[in-house]
Amino acid sequence: MATKQHSGANVAFKVHIRQTDETIEVGADGTVLEAALDAGIDYPFGCQSGNCGACKSRLLDGKVEMGEAYSEYALTPEERRQGLILACQAQPKTDLRVAWLELDETVMHPQRELDCSVAALEQATHDIRVVRLKIDAGGPYNFSAGQYARVTFPGQPPRDFSMANRPVGDVIEFHVRAMDGGSVSHWVAQNLKPGDKVKAEGPMGLAFLREKHTGPILAAAGGSGLAPIKSIVETALGEYGLKQPIHLYFGVRDERDLYLVDHFEALAAKHANLSFVPVLSAPSGDTERRTGFLHEAIAADLKDLDGWKAYLAGPPVMVDAVAGLATKLGARAEDVHADPFYNEHELTQRAGL
Repeated sequence: MATKQHSGANVAFKVHIRQTDETIEVGADGTVLEAALDAGIDYPFGCQSGNCGACKSRLLDGKVEMGEAYSEYALTPEERRQGLILACQAQPKTDLRVAWLELDETVMHPQRELDCSVAALEQATHDIRVVRLKIDAGGPYNFSAGQYARVTFPGQPPRDFSMANRPVGDVIEFHVRAMDGGSVSHWVAQNLKPGDKVKAEGPMGLAFLREKHTGPILAAAGGSGLAPIKSIVETALGEYGLKQPIHLYFGVRDERDLYLVDHFEALAAKHANLSFVPVLSAPSGDTERRTGFLHEAIAADLKDLDGWKAYLAGPPVMVDAVAGLATKLGARAEDVHADPFYNEHELTQRAGL
């Protein structure tokens, strides 16, 4: 392993860059990108001011300070929570291990500001409402399955919701769960009506389908986390016609929390490579379905995830448990694409991350 020294003063931290297998030294007031370029490393970059996202990287180990000078279009709060950084803004606070994003980890779609109207509403469960928006202006809206948009309902602050539909057509589908402490989601449940004007901005997010991956796929959803997983699975089978095994697990508390079961059972009957397993963690009565925590059901079925891609969405505790299991069973950390759904209180607590 080679070690190269950054030319700045007060060298304090060592940064190992996975793709080069080199370790550089970074001054306490320097950034990862500055040090890498000074060391002659061909690190991907663009604007160098935190606005383009070209130097987006995965923080594999250690801590950095990012400050607030970068654009959230270059690095969204959700991506930051998932352990991504901008090398041009990241100042090490400990020794680090980093990896710039590979080509299959990045996707570039034009950012759109959409004027929409509510085309249809459907009550999926006692607390989940399916909202379909027709794009009236600002399109076309191109996104990758698994991404999300920032949605502003009438008179409400913006909130992030994942697209549940395949990335085709001029209608966008969201699944909005009335969450504890969620003022916007409760407003949607009680007040949103057909014809209402809604704004959507996006797309955003890195937990999207990697269509060039040829190995097996684990797709795990909890509650309304089924939205992006639905988009991923339908797109994998439809637009790309992927033939590798796709194991879809859907975890909820009780029978009344399940939805789209018939839909996915029909998909599994049509596509031999898709399996669909609903799991109840706290059934209120006798059931013939699988029971227990989602990660436990997965662990009982799958023993080796080396070479797999894992797409996870739902409550953070579920996502963390399944992500931990996936890496324990051999999946590489960079092959685990997670989209934890935080409620408004949790987002406030984590705003400094």
